[in-house]
Parts: sequence; structure tokens; C-alpha cells
Amino acid sequence: MTRRIGVVTTSRADYGGLVWLLREIQADPTLELLLFVTGMHLSPEFGMTVRTIERDGFPIHARIEILLSSDTPVGAAKSVGTGVLGFADAFHRTRPDVLVLFGDRMELWAAAIPALLLQIPVAHIHGGETSQGAVDEAVRHSITKIASIHFPAAAAYRRRIIQLGEDPARIFAFGAVGLDALYRTPLLTRTELQGRLALDLGERVAIVTFHPVTLEPDTALIHIENLLQAVEQAGIKAVFTKANADAEGRQINRRIESFCEAAPDRYRLYDNLGQLTYLSCLKHLDLMVGNSSSGLIEAPSLKMPVVNIGDRQRGRIAPPNVIAVDPSSEGIRAGIARAVSSEFRRSLEGMKNPYDPFEDGKTGYRIAQKLKEVDLSPSMRKKTFHDLDVGGGA
Repeated sequence: MTRRIGVVTTSRADYGGLVWLLREIQADPTLELLLFVTGMHLSPEFGMTVRTIERDGFPIHARIEILLSSDTPVGAAKSVGTGVLGFADAFHRTRPDVLVLFGDRMELWAAAIPALLLQIPVAHIHGGETSQGAVDEAVRHSITKIASIHFPAAAAYRRRIIQLGEDPARIFAFGAVGLDALYRTPLLTRTELQGRLALDLGERVAIVTFHPVTLEPDTALIHIENLLQAVEQAGIKAVFTKANADAEGRQINRRIESFCEAAPDRYRLYDNLGQLTYLSCLKHLDLMVGNSSSGLIEAPSLKMPVVNIGDRQRGRIAPPNVIAVDPSSEGIRAGIARAVSSEFRRSLEGMKNPYDPFEDGKTGYRIAQKLKEVDLSPSMRKKTFHDLDVGGGA
């Protein structure tokens, strides 16, 4: 009997992580892929990345409009409410046997709540991590408690999921599935990348992605001004990708747009680079600056120095390529100087990526096989709390 695997994708970021899992599900005759597309994928403002999904040949079973034209916490909350209504209808109509949720975007609440109430088992990828500066922290852990099956990206995160009371027998630390693309996608050459970016790569060039630190409201413009000042004073070129649809994200994007328009021969802003171009930037450019999780997860596999700004990623495992700095212009500029030094580059030789324990590009295959064989009977949904013996009494 065919098992129906529902997968939710909200943005360019999680789609890049999911694409090889989607291919594995699609290629297995005993599995049926049900793809639910929402969030920034459906927004012209963020590049209408649903078109990338269509070009990749994945049939879309439902498009759930969720984003409001708002840059406030109230708008974000209303978007989640709108999404709950849309996902409830979509799940009632399609009835997946299990629903895969990737990461910690707020849009996932909109899918997790109706899945719980409709008794659809949830499999969660990238649980157990921490990101102390963002509301994503609470989203991630709440989905862990809704989920029955877990695919953390590292052994340390598996332990944290157990600490949250989840059954160890249902937690599978296969690594970060987004790293499969580095093994299975031929990346662009430096010359090809230069042509695609329409930017001379003869000087030092950074890839820059900066998202709002959502637990530090009203700081986005201060932080982005400091970052842009540091990039300009460091004398490097930069390829910018847009901030996501969190509160204050649009403020960041508007400021970057004006910055890049003033010097188009040195700075470029892209709505969406696409996975191939983005990973090729990680391979060929000189450093990453910002606060994207890809600096901690994908960049280490390509030995790219990363200047990680502020608290958005604080708490995640940080490999040796990551230089943590405060969000001041001085701190960012010092981080850039260290990242481009030959000494720091040499220090990364031979480093291992903790998010890639098998180093074979088969994490998506392992997850698909587990989704195929795992028990999904009604009894599995009656979760018990796995208590730890911490001693010391009450």
C-alpha cells in the first residue's frame, strides 16, 4: 500500500534543504509525495520561488496563501491564523499519512496545529536546535512536542529532543539533509558564477544575508546600518540576499536596496539566488557575513569563513569557520578582517562539519526510508513523556 508523505515548504531556505528528500520520496514507488507550498514562495516581493519548485518538476498539491503585506508582529500573528484555516482545509482534503515539517519558521505553526487536531502524525526535521535571539526558538520546540518522529541534524540535538521528553526510539540523527546538494549538484565554476551574478569577482566578495533578530524588536535598522557601514569600510564587494518575511524584514530589504543602487558595480541584491547559485557562492566567494543558519550548516562543508552577527543563531553548534561578533560596526569590521586573513583560512584546513556525520550525500535517502518503514498506527500518536532521571527529588 502506498504511503502518502505530506511535505510543507515555506521559503527558498527550507526548499533548498528539502529538495533531495523530495526527490527520494518522488522516486520511491511505495511513497506518494503531497507537496504543500506556502509563505514567501507565493510572494512576488520575495521572488515567487514557487516557480523554482515547478521547474524542478514537483507537483504542488496545495498552495496556501498566508503572508499579509505587513512588517509587524501583529501581521505575523494574523498570517499564522490565516494559514491555520488554509492548511486545515488542505489536510482535510488530501489526508497525508504523515506530514514532514522542516525547521522553525513561524508559518510551520499554521501547518502543525491542524495536523495535530486532524491526527496526522508529524515528522520534524532540524529539531533540538537553539537560536536564542529569535521567536523561531519557541516555534521549533513547540513543533518538537507536536511531532512523533524526529530527524535532528546532529547528535547533540538528538539529546536535547530526549531532554524535551521525546521517545529516543523515534529520534534519528542522520545529519542536515540540505547538505545532500553539495554531493549531488555540480556547482558553477568561478567564471560561470561571475557571469550569473554580473559582478566582477576579481576582488574580495562576501555573500551577505541578514535577518531580523525577532526577540530584539526595533533593532533591525540599527543593525543593518552597522553591517552596511562595516562592509563599505572593509573595502569588499558584496552579494546580498533578501531578509525573510519576519517582522522588520522589509525594513532591512529597503535599506539594502538603496545601498546597492548607490554602487551597483560593487553591491548586488537578489530576491532569490536559487540553490545552485547560492551554493556556488559559498564555494567561490571569500566569506559570508550576516546571521543565516547556512553559515553554520552549509558553509562549513566548503570551508567558507563566516562572520556571524549577534544573537539570532546563538546556541547552535558553531563549527570552527564561524566568527561570532556583536552587531556593532566595529565588531563586524573586525570579524571581516579576521575572516579574510590567510591565517584564518589556513586554520580551516581539515575541519569537519558536525552537521554531516556520514559525508555521503544520502541523508534524504535515509529519511525517506525511515518515513517508509516507521510505525504510523493510531497507538503511535499516543505519545508518552520520556522522563529523565535527574536525581535530587522534586
